[in-house]
Amino acid sequence: MNQVSRFATLAIGLSFVVTACASGVPTDFTKAAESTVNGVVSIKSYVTTRQQQQGYYTDPFSDPFFDFFFGPQQRRQLTPRQQEKPQQRQTGLGSGVILSSDGYIVTNNHVIDGAEELEVTLNDNRTFNATVVGADPTTDVALIKIDADDLHVIPMGDSENVKVGEWVLAVGNPFGFTSSVTAGIVSAKGRSISSLTGTASHGIESFIQTDAAVNPGNSGGALVTLNGELIGINTAIYSQTGNYAGYSFAIPTSIVKKVVADLKEYGTVQRAVMGISFGELTQKLAKEEGITATNYGLYIGNVEDRSAAMEAGLKKGDVIIAIDGEPMRNTANLQEAVAKKRPGDTITVDYIRDNKEYSTKVTLRNSSGTTTITRADDFTDLGCAFKSLSTDTKEQLQISTGVQVTGLKDGKFKDAGIKDGFIILTINDTRVNSQDDVEKIYKAIMKSNAQDKAMFIVGLYPTGRKAYYAVDLAN
Repeated sequence: MNQVSRFATLAIGLSFVVTACASGVPTDFTKAAESTVNGVVSIKSYVTTRQQQQGYYTDPFSDPFFDFFFGPQQRRQLTPRQQEKPQQRQTGLGSGVILSSDGYIVTNNHVIDGAEELEVTLNDNRTFNATVVGADPTTDVALIKIDADDLHVIPMGDSENVKVGEWVLAVGNPFGFTSSVTAGIVSAKGRSISSLTGTASHGIESFIQTDAAVNPGNSGGALVTLNGELIGINTAIYSQTGNYAGYSFAIPTSIVKKVVADLKEYGTVQRAVMGISFGELTQKLAKEEGITATNYGLYIGNVEDRSAAMEAGLKKGDVIIAIDGEPMRNTANLQEAVAKKRPGDTITVDYIRDNKEYSTKVTLRNSSGTTTITRADDFTDLGCAFKSLSTDTKEQLQISTGVQVTGLKDGKFKDAGIKDGFIILTINDTRVNSQDDVEKIYKAIMKSNAQDKAMFIVGLYPTGRKAYYAVDLAN
């Protein structure tokens, strides 16, 4: 079965000249290649391996279950093993594109996700440690920063002006070959990978599809025009083997620019939503619903309460045919149109109702139904620390797990009515036993696309009194 591979990896500088048969005019790739290879970096991600505990090498013959099946065995003297020092292990290798001369670099979220240390190598072999400014799994975009000056910057282009059939170059670090350049054409725009594979979408998908060879290691690298302008960030391939097999996909700069600006200014993406569920208008659906005024568009299956769409008067059964004058032929078109906006921005929606065309203004909102700016998620916003319970406390209260709130100050927990000393048993029906457990649940909630972000907490006070709290994390 064909599958989409998201990859993290590196890129020999090469340049070449081919003839554009359509025009009969030689198309020189050397200028674009030379102007972009210095603006693409290699990114290595590392994690620290777990430190092993002092102990003994395991001996299967000393297991009492072995005695049960095979009779008493003669025990062997075991050698104590030495405590090993923590070691770093490289877990990923990818590419990045320099956005500013002072060290801001854009890459894919999956290149840096989970890394404890990031090492960035420039095309001149200088190496720097990088910090993560922000990341957005929904678009698979991340922004990192190195402490450097006078870096080579690839100028930002406009992906919306790119045409199908136009020559493009992919620059990255495939298989550890640094600064590799490959060429191809734009095969399609506004492409949804999930629609090709039949799998569920896990984020915003509106890719530029090309036939430029892209392989593991190109992730986060540049897709540029022959003028050397950045029009996309390479992120995925469509392949049966995990390596390049004909088509690759890049996140268009129309999305990248907005996401990067949000991450840099707010630490998180200001994501706008219309508040509708929809599907592409098919011939079968049009026949069933008696739609004859259009043969394309996005059929609204549901309008959420208190949403931007409801406020604008959109209804179930309407067919969106354009946003801000751009035709909406598939899901990717709408995702890209909205992904470029922030809560509070207004778009013009053209739609069909009862086979008549209408237009309305829609002021977009955030997932909480407001137009306010949100900031990067910070676990300290809860306003407390968490202490593990002693064995005596667990026995006294007859509980097996739990974590105690301590050092309560102004924050979301105090706002919800939680008092110092409260013992949390479960959060959203998940048992907790440490501060790490609470933090993992918090991060999972904040990363989700759920409209309502909240912690529903069940617990006890030291007196044994049971209490329930709802902690609003959205605001």
